[in-house]
Amino acid sequence: MKPENVEEAIKSRRTRRETPSDADNLLSTGSTLLNLNLSGDWRGGLVKGKYFFFVGDTSSGKTFFTCTCFAEAAINPAFEDYRFIHDNVEIGALMNFEKFFGKEAAARIEPPAKNADGSPKYSTTDDEFYFNVDDAFNVGKPFIYVLDSMDALTSRAEIKKFRETKIANRANKEATGDFGDGKAKRNSRGLRTLLHRLEDTGSILIIINQTRDNLDAGLFGPKKTRSGGRALSFYATAEMWTSVVGKIVKAVRGKERKLGITSKIEIKKNRITGRDRTCTIPIKYAYGIDDIDSCIEYLMLEGHWKKAGTKINTNGELECDYPLLKSKLIAHIEENGLENELRLLVVKVWDEIEQACIEPRKSRY
Repeated sequence: MKPENVEEAIKSRRTRRETPSDADNLLSTGSTLLNLNLSGDWRGGLVKGKYFFFVGDTSSGKTFFTCTCFAEAAINPAFEDYRFIHDNVEIGALMNFEKFFGKEAAARIEPPAKNADGSPKYSTTDDEFYFNVDDAFNVGKPFIYVLDSMDALTSRAEIKKFRETKIANRANKEATGDFGDGKAKRNSRGLRTLLHRLEDTGSILIIINQTRDNLDAGLFGPKKTRSGGRALSFYATAEMWTSVVGKIVKAVRGKERKLGITSKIEIKKNRITGRDRTCTIPIKYAYGIDDIDSCIEYLMLEGHWKKAGTKINTNGELECDYPLLKSKLIAHIEENGLENELRLLVVKVWDEIEQACIEPRKSRY
């Protein structure tokens, strides 16, 4: 595909997509498929001025997905004046940020506050989280704020209950009943106050939450649930649930070595297009989100490309006149700078499927 044809495809896509936002209002997730599933636009899935909710199982890629948003913002001129705030409540993101997300993103990522000695100060209670977001607004610069995670926050009610229980236990007395941590009410009040301010400043808030086993699910109920109250879902522009559906392995010295996971993302709520979607995305421990791999898998899954033995037949596209092993095809794409052409092939197939799913009906209004 020649450069001018790429531009034509982008312009065509811009006129046909369903989201009302233009490219400058979109932030990429680092995954072409997730972008398309969220917004219908390959260039971005998150919209400026909105709040997004990531829920997921342990080690299913939540932190990788959210921190990759920082990396994408760092290379996007539309976010050059944004602050990158990572509220690492769990203190669990210990990966090499510069390696996975780039030097510029790593340099721009900051905590919500600092201690007197200059060390990072992360939120510890739900109140502190909302105070820190308020402080970010008061700085007067737009921001991308990632809370990792809501579960790791305690609350004044929980702290008070702990102290009461400790005192009762030391006195050999029975403590009164457990009345919860109060987060549901706090989130209901707190998120309401943020929505208009996010919209006014073009800032983006991303909250991460962990899944829990739903012990009261019964035979047909959902097997997973979460904490924090209904407001976390109610006010979200999009709600995504991640889970591990496979592992990526490679035989080394006669043994299978785990290289990463395949993460499934279920979009359970979507105010951008109104459509619930599901996609799978590979995450590799030494690389991060593998967008090229996921695009190739999508084209094969939808029958646009087919396997020729152990190789992939690209039908002469992407300057490939003969089938290649996937590893060789990925190397070919990267060495020749064909990443965007691959993404536009995905867009082409995506659009063909979308158009085929539309009923040829007369508009009611």
